[in-house]
Amino acid sequence: MPPGYSFVIADDHPLFRGALREALAGIGNVVAIHEAGDFESAKALVVANEDVDLVLLDLSMPGASGLSGLISLRGIHPAVPLVVVSAHDDPATIRRALDLGASGFISKSASMDEIRDAVRSVLAGDIAAPVGVDLGVERDPEISDLIKRLQALTPQQTRVLGMLAEGLLNKQIAYELGVSEATVKAHVSAILQKLGVDSRTQAVILLSRIGSDPPQPIG
Repeated sequence: MPPGYSFVIADDHPLFRGALREALAGIGNVVAIHEAGDFESAKALVVANEDVDLVLLDLSMPGASGLSGLISLRGIHPAVPLVVVSAHDDPATIRRALDLGASGFISKSASMDEIRDAVRSVLAGDIAAPVGVDLGVERDPEISDLIKRLQALTPQQTRVLGMLAEGLLNKQIAYELGVSEATVKAHVSAILQKLGVDSRTQAVILLSRIGSDPPQPIG
């Protein structure tokens, strides 16, 4: 039996954080539930709590633009399971979140039992997706290609890309990561090459394409 579970809830709605806290408390053997109301706080909690067992991440919160927030957190702690919690629960958003490394997806309309079941499933090492949703396949060839390119990034490159998206300069990224500016430049070059773009700006624009707006149905 593990010593007890530690969770991070990242959501900007206090009422919904309370509901998630209640759902997690019902799992039992919980030692800590940390809460963040914006993306900066969520990142700080993930960095400060290396022993966290699972992160529940809202896609639409201050400081995070949709799935780019998921990508940034995955870069910080690749081994920590991340479960996306969102009102945008269309098949394309769910599928893209899972393709980009989420361990699960919980709709904001889910019941307490459904939330607990999903969290238990992820803690057991499984992938949790809403029941009865046909995730289909990616119909947008550009997004499909972008997801493959993002999957090719190393965790550190993923983290650097997230910082580029936040507008940080190389020296600021170097300070955050505790590495030299030369190392950051090498990471940026590798990122641009893997994404098939010529500049940091293009990389950030590309990343924003995977943003928070749910894709519109075709036809």
